[in-house]
Amino acid sequence: MESYRIGLIPGPVSVPEEIRKAWLNDYASSDLEDEFFTLYRDNQALTQKLLHTKNDIVITSGEAMSILWAALKCTLKAGEKVLAVSSGLFGEGFADMARAFGAEAEICAFPYDGIPEAEKVREHAKRYRPKVITAVHCETPSGTLTPCLEEIGRIAREVGAIFVVDFVSSVGGAELDVDACGIDIGLLGSQKVLSLTPCLSVSSISSRAWEVIADVNYSGYESYLGWKKIPAEHYMPYTHDWQAMKALNISLNMIMREGMEAAFKRHDMAARLCRDMGREMGLKLYPKSENICSPTVTAFYVPEKFTWPEFDGALRAKGLAIGGNYGSLAGKVFRIGHMGSQADCDLVREGMNVIREVLQ
Repeated sequence: MESYRIGLIPGPVSVPEEIRKAWLNDYASSDLEDEFFTLYRDNQALTQKLLHTKNDIVITSGEAMSILWAALKCTLKAGEKVLAVSSGLFGEGFADMARAFGAEAEICAFPYDGIPEAEKVREHAKRYRPKVITAVHCETPSGTLTPCLEEIGRIAREVGAIFVVDFVSSVGGAELDVDACGIDIGLLGSQKVLSLTPCLSVSSISSRAWEVIADVNYSGYESYLGWKKIPAEHYMPYTHDWQAMKALNISLNMIMREGMEAAFKRHDMAARLCRDMGREMGLKLYPKSENICSPTVTAFYVPEKFTWPEFDGALRAKGLAIGGNYGSLAGKVFRIGHMGSQADCDLVREGMNVIREVLQ
């Protein structure tokens, strides 16, 4: 497998050596040891601090797509309605997933190079009356950040809906207050700002959401129900990943040592440097305004004189790995991930200088 000197892929990001050490240890069975449940409890408390929430925290094994499914399957029965607020591929994806298991879905759609507008969401929600409203904080393929989550949260309360938010690739690099935004189920992945492998998924769950989850009573592998009383009850639906939980603990403590405000500033500086250098060398930002760009990922149009495979190949030949794209953006837009361990101005500068060489 190829490895690259400069890694600026928008997830999975580079795993720092301090975090990698967690996988060098052997542990006893996570099903039986008090020590594991103490670790789980500590990670819950640290995550609550990171998310500014008093809601319960559930930490499960597996990549973050598992909890995107969980959030829908645990809150919707066949025929019930979800309104997917979408300004990108992942926003649309919520609707596709809901339809796949028999729920109804409508998309409140906005351009991929823009962000949602609260009043349009309110009009749509009042007409459609969904049971669940979904939104995405950072649309990674588009490089945008949704600023109106607090207003969408109020809209969800107005229509009596559960509010589900994908903040997989933003939390830790961008400010987010789960409780202020009225987020009932929040979704976080380990392989983005937290700088782990794609091994864990973290969900914040409100009391309102737990009531709906209990009523739906979904019992598949992704079900949240078996995790509600962990770690108070030392019994889990399946054997957990102790090494990954230790790695998560290291990552969360690294953020706390740095300070959340300092971490946000570091991400903002790396993002601004990336965009400034890109403009200087003639790259065109994909989002229609720099004001809506995410501090964790930047999306540029592929330069006109290259196809994406040609551009990607030329960069990799010089030791730089960045991200391509999906769906309608495939081959047209590329992405630079400056999140977590990669939110480093020296690293970003080095990567952007490689892009400059290739363009010249």
